[in-house]
Amino acid sequence: MHDVRPTIVRLLSNLGSAREIQIYLDRFSQVDAVRFAVVKVGGAVLRDQLGPLVSSLAFLQQVGLTPIVIHGAGPQLDEEMAAAGIRKETVDGLRVTSPQGLAVVRRVLQLQNLRLVEALQAEAIRATSIPTGVFECEILDREVYGLVGRVTRVHTSGMKTAIDVGSIPVIASLGETAEGQIVNVNADWGANELVKRIEPYKIIFLTGTGGLLDGDGRIIDSISLVTDYDRLMAEPWIHSGMRLKMEQIHQLLMDLPPATSLSITSPDEMAKELFTHRGSGTLVRRGERILTLQSWDDVDLDRFSALVASSFGRPLVADYFQRTRPLRIYLSEHYRAAVVLTEEDGRAYMDKFVVAEEAKGEGLGRAIWKVMRGETPQLFWRSRQDNAINEFYFAHADGTFRTDPWTVFWYGIPGWDAVQAAVEHARARRVSLVDPVSAAAPDAT
Repeated sequence: MHDVRPTIVRLLSNLGSAREIQIYLDRFSQVDAVRFAVVKVGGAVLRDQLGPLVSSLAFLQQVGLTPIVIHGAGPQLDEEMAAAGIRKETVDGLRVTSPQGLAVVRRVLQLQNLRLVEALQAEAIRATSIPTGVFECEILDREVYGLVGRVTRVHTSGMKTAIDVGSIPVIASLGETAEGQIVNVNADWGANELVKRIEPYKIIFLTGTGGLLDGDGRIIDSISLVTDYDRLMAEPWIHSGMRLKMEQIHQLLMDLPPATSLSITSPDEMAKELFTHRGSGTLVRRGERILTLQSWDDVDLDRFSALVASSFGRPLVADYFQRTRPLRIYLSEHYRAAVVLTEEDGRAYMDKFVVAEEAKGEGLGRAIWKVMRGETPQLFWRSRQDNAINEFYFAHADGTFRTDPWTVFWYGIPGWDAVQAAVEHARARRVSLVDPVSAAAPDAT
């Protein structure tokens, strides 16, 4: 495994910096194998994107990472139900399942399960079919939903055995009651209960759309449930299956540790989602409240200083707070991310954008940027040319100018004269972190 990692880092270098890729590889290696990731695969992905899915899962196995895969088969069930003359009926986003319908559900899910396992094995990827035996259920409400199960217990022995030998467990969304009755389990519900039981480092939902779409059909970059959920659920385009999915995700993340996040992306973007800070698709997290402050008087300066020092590996210069007059300070409530803006010649300058190392990949940086951007129509800032976050900056800037050792970024600034003034200010601005040599000295402060 270790021999292939330099090659993997090089292959991924077009997605992000080698440093951030290596960070994620190291993090994933330290997680208990069974807790690395749960990947929920939609039926449309199995139908339309089986090749990219197999390639992405093969890549993970090559670097020694074994996800747990659970899948549904919605489009396939629609087709087979129609062929069998069974009318589709849903209540609260759940498929009503009659005894005749259950026979189709069982056959189709087992077929799709084997189809994925065989596709993996054809590419020399170790995979284990687990069509039943994971979800113990109670019948939800037979009169309303028919043979649909509510998961009461998750049995993990089969998937753990597979992971112990480096084989990807592939689980179908079928359940059984204590009496042995097979029941249909909503695949999202099944994935959620599996996640609650395992508490994986990464939760990934793979869909054909590559993310959650807004009312205009555009992918929503990130969702913080603390700040966005109520507003989103009031939107007219959140309805039926999407409403059910959002409710399930909300309930899931609120039951898990605060740092947990869930990614909704496509199979061919899964590596980017896993191994870069920028990610891909829609990142949903429980989130933290983002505070907007106007003065250092409202900030715990020791905690802020510790956040900066731990993230950059260098402390702030001694007079930073005295010489830096903030326009606005955006701060996550637990001091895990911050943005500091100053006003320079009538325009906002981003003096600091910092995210705690352990929070990178959670989407907290994206959340605080989103709040700041919504209140800041014009902005310029600078970053050292080897900064790992520059890919994110390039994606969010209207323009850039390189001047050793800095790259100057800006958005919303009209006209070359204004841009030139911003660049000159950024070039001439004093540094705010202790020099690396001084920081390493015994008497550094």
